[in-house]
Parts: sequence; structure tokens; C-alpha cells
Amino acid sequence: MRHFLVIFLLTLIAGTAQSQLVSDSILIEGNYRSFHFLKPAKANASLIFVLHGSGGNGLGNRSGAKKLEDIAPAENILLVYPDGYKRYWNECRKTAQSAANLENINDNAFFEQMIRFFEQKYQINSKQVFAVGTSGGGHMAYKLALTMPERFRAITALISSLPDTNNLDCPEKRVPIPVMIVNGTADRTNPYEGGEVKTGAISLGLVRSTDRTFQYWSELAGYKDQPTKTLLPDTDPKDGKTIERYTYSKKGKPEVTLLKVIGGQHDYPNDINVYLEAWDFFKRQVKR
Repeated sequence: MRHFLVIFLLTLIAGTAQSQLVSDSILIEGNYRSFHFLKPAKANASLIFVLHGSGGNGLGNRSGAKKLEDIAPAENILLVYPDGYKRYWNECRKTAQSAANLENINDNAFFEQMIRFFEQKYQINSKQVFAVGTSGGGHMAYKLALTMPERFRAITALISSLPDTNNLDCPEKRVPIPVMIVNGTADRTNPYEGGEVKTGAISLGLVRSTDRTFQYWSELAGYKDQPTKTLLPDTDPKDGKTIERYTYSKKGKPEVTLLKVIGGQHDYPNDINVYLEAWDFFKRQVKR
């Protein structure tokens, strides 16, 4: 019995150590900005920022990314869950009414300093820095691709579209970068066909349609023909959703992919794990 108890306790401790996050903060222009992360298995790890949606926080995203956490040690991934300023990001939507936008919080400096922190303390692979964001976090991922493409190898934006041209206030570097988009056709928060985005009583302004967003990144990458279309397996017929994949991929050009979730709302589809799908997408860019 005692031997069994010792084994049980060791297993419990090992499991807890593997899943425990480290929390830290960085002073950015008078504000302490917090973030939470899982230490990598070794040096030269890939760095993935997991970005929460509007009104959320870093730790709240952890349960959704559990399967990505599970493979992080084997894949040598350093997962980071940053916190937005007062639960929001200062992304590129000019008319957004969040405190982050109204106070013009310097989120670019926050991400730059986090990357430097992990370069210095954990010797990450600086050429394998990625971001995957949900909703408002997807908008922040777009901003990183628009304004800091030299720092990010690729991004994935979930249930989010680019701000409309009259609602975009970020300076665009217009550097081609691999982008994957996952949007639902029945999404009323981030309308697939474009329109106003609202979260609670806060309006975040107008966004482009998913097709226009996909077109922006594919044209920037130099694609002019039609994307390759495939239908993903419907692994959960009961959820009423199917997924069409549209991909631009050519040697010497960044891959640009859209996962069109037919019947998808402002949520994740059951047919795939969006975080594992994002990691597969990121790995393809490293091999190109």
C-alpha cells in the first residue's frame, strides 16, 4: 500500500509540474503587462503566443489549448498566454471602444519585449515565433502580421476578419506572411460577410468579409489564380458543421489557407482541434 502511494504521489507531482504555468510581467510605458507560459523541454524551442478574445484573459484560453499543451514537450513548444490590457488588445480597429484602444496601449512593445525575454532566458528559436488568436485575439494576430512581420513566422486567426478599410488604423508593412483563417458562415459576432462586430455593449467597428480578408493575404503573397479546395472529414456529423479548406501554396511563397466552417458560429468546430491545426500549419511553414 505504501509503495502504491509513493508511486501515486510521484505521478501526481510529475503531472502537476508538466501542466503548471509560470507567470511574469514586463513594464511597458508605465503599465505592468502580465503573461503566463509553459517552460520548453529544451533550448531552440518554437514560441507560440495564444491570444485570448475580447473581454477574456490569458489563463482563460488555457483549457481550449489543452491538446496543444499536451504535445508541447514532445514538439519543444514554448506556449505563452499573454493578458490583454484590461482584457482587450489594442489591435487595428480604429473605432473600437475598449480601454486598450482608447488609451492607445503599445501592444507591439509588449510582444517585442516578451520575445526578447524568451530569447534571453530560454534561447528560443527566433525564426519560429508564431501567434494564434481567437476573436479579438485573432485581430491582434492580424496586427502582428501587419506591423511586425519580421518577428513572426506565421499567424493563425480564429473567428476574426480584418478591419474594413475605413476602420483600419495600423501602419501596414505589407510584407507577405503565412496566414491561416478559421471562420464560420453563421457567425453573428464576426459576420462572415463582413459588418459590425459587437461584444456586449462595446462596438469594435466594421470588419471585411472573410473572403476579402483571405484575398488580402493571398494577393499580398502574390497569388492570382484560384486556391485549392478540399473538404475535410466530417468527424462530428451531429454538430451540423462541415469544413472546406481553401489553400494557396507554392514554393517560394507563403502559404495562405482559409478553413470555411459551414454552419459555424462564433466558436470552434468539433471536426478539428483548431490549435493542433494551427500547429500543423506552422510546422509546414518551417519546412518550406
